[in-house]
Amino acid sequence: MSNSGKLIIFAAPSGAGKSSLIKKIIKDSENNLELSVSATTRLPREGETHGKDYFFITEKEFNELKSNQAFLEFAEVHGHQYGTIKSFVDEKLEEGIHVILDIDVQGFTQIQKAIIKDIISIFIIPPSLDELKKRLVLRGLDSNDVIDKRLENARKELEQAENFDYLVLNDDFNMAYNEIASIIFDKDYEYNVTNNKNILEDLLN
Repeated sequence: MSNSGKLIIFAAPSGAGKSSLIKKIIKDSENNLELSVSATTRLPREGETHGKDYFFITEKEFNELKSNQAFLEFAEVHGHQYGTIKSFVDEKLEEGIHVILDIDVQGFTQIQKAIIKDIISIFIIPPSLDELKKRLVLRGLDSNDVIDKRLENARKELEQAENFDYLVLNDDFNMAYNEIASIIFDKDYEYNVTNNKNILEDLLN
């Protein structure tokens, strides 16, 4: 039996609660689950550490890595490049550590083409688009125009949700957490496939 770790991919529309769920699952994982550290060309923000929050590199270094096909996935966001370094992920998996990738559906499409044995992909869905909008407004981080853009992107992302192995509804945080824990750690908890698929269909209609 292989002792290598699993690559666990999380994606979700902005405001679906993905980050909070990831933080809790890592906290409760007894050190055998880590969030992947991405490379980025943007400058560190206050309090961020190289190698912990991101690998901060130059445009030239990033492009060289890209040319050498060193990334599992990469994207440009707000004028800066971000990417997941293959060697970093491979090293962790070989150590038996499960690695979480917090990425968008575009990144997931790229990773599907990579040859990695144990991949689990989880898409977090909100109970409704109205609820998603309410969460984005309450978060207080974005203008109305940005919120409208995030909701427009959410509809596009939800159209790709069925390409993931699992759909997890984040209506009740604890229930969503229990579903994710059961998926990752093979725990005995009922995973409500039919209900989650029905909610996705409602979101898309």
